[in-house]
Amino acid sequence: MAAEATSSSSGSVLVSLAVILAAAHLFARLAQRIRQPAVVGEIVAGLALGPSLLGLLPGNLNRLLFPAEVLPHLNVLAELGLVLFMFSIGYQMDISHLRGVGRRLTAISLSSVALPFALGMALAVLIFPWFTTAEMKSNGMLAPALFLGAAMAITAFPVLARIITEHNMHKDRIGTVSLACAAIQDVLAWCILAIIIAIVNSSGAWPLALMVLESLAFVLGLFYVVRPGLRWLLAPDRRWAGASATQAALIVGLLLSAWCTHSIGLHAVFGAFLFGAAVPRRHVDAFTPEVPERIEQSSTFLLPAFFTVTGLSVDLGGLGVHGVIMVIAVVTVACVGKMVGAAGAARLTGAGNREAVTLGILLNTRGLTELVILNVGLSLGVIDSRTFTAMTLMAVITTVMTGPLLRRVRPKSQDIPQTRAGDHDTGGTRNTAPRIR
Repeated sequence: MAAEATSSSSGSVLVSLAVILAAAHLFARLAQRIRQPAVVGEIVAGLALGPSLLGLLPGNLNRLLFPAEVLPHLNVLAELGLVLFMFSIGYQMDISHLRGVGRRLTAISLSSVALPFALGMALAVLIFPWFTTAEMKSNGMLAPALFLGAAMAITAFPVLARIITEHNMHKDRIGTVSLACAAIQDVLAWCILAIIIAIVNSSGAWPLALMVLESLAFVLGLFYVVRPGLRWLLAPDRRWAGASATQAALIVGLLLSAWCTHSIGLHAVFGAFLFGAAVPRRHVDAFTPEVPERIEQSSTFLLPAFFTVTGLSVDLGGLGVHGVIMVIAVVTVACVGKMVGAAGAARLTGAGNREAVTLGILLNTRGLTELVILNVGLSLGVIDSRTFTAMTLMAVITTVMTGPLLRRVRPKSQDIPQTRAGDHDTGGTRNTAPRIR
């Protein structure tokens, strides 16, 4: 009986995965036809397979395709795709080019984080009476307010990099500035999210302090023990050197790192991201550049499962009047916070009107990174399902609107003077982020 149940469950998982991948491919192609990033189509496919669209059709198709016994398996696949993706983001995010970036970049980055963060917290306080507190694990409004502020402050670095490349802006001053700002903002937003998780998961001052100490020890161990160890292990003169050894070392390392941060009390995505940032990138790119690409391709195969798991938690039909108002409010606050924060700081530091507006539009892109943060918040219990739905819609809307707005207001290209070869490689000219994101 147990063997039959396992066999039946395995078959259901295979069918569900086939449906997910087919829908993701179809919607991605449709998105590209209307000049949107493929990831937008994949996200919409995940939403369509949930109760918001498929669940409205007769026959309970969403439950038929994704029965209860399949969901734990999809969650595992989604988690695996997520940590592989976050490794790729960490690996590609080389912030060394941000040294000495100057007054304008610092002002734009901080302003376009601080304003949406403050507005997000204020909005959380206003709509808190509408939260379904029975679905939440946190007490009071501090954690939800901090979380909503952090979620508003994020910019999707990978999606932004893809949009900039597609619009041939990767060598323009404005393209480089926006990517650098997004890198700084993502670092700040992830730090804020880590603090929120530590506050929510700790049961007092000492457990919180212990979690912080363990996190610091983990980060120091990665950069001062693991990073030099990888340089030694993956040196080209080792008899085991090659793509196979590199791939094994990176995958084992990212999985163990994800497990470490999960055990500390943070989310697994932090470990994968930090391990990717700690990997000696120039060393790997010089001798086995195909390995990170393989890991990236694996994540793109599994991420549609993550979008579907997200979509199964989004129910547009359950929004109600308050939910619709929440959607309008979060979209408005998200756009005003990012656009005014970025454009205002850019104008104050000497940018022209059109360049400032373009920066605001670019930094308003949220995409997949927002969904990662929202899923963390939902699993933590700091937001309810209706707020999760409203924020998910905001992530899609702010990403979809970037391309059309950019085509209307984009300033003429301004080439950046190259001080030395390779200075801006990590700013978008080559291998900036996962390619389809």
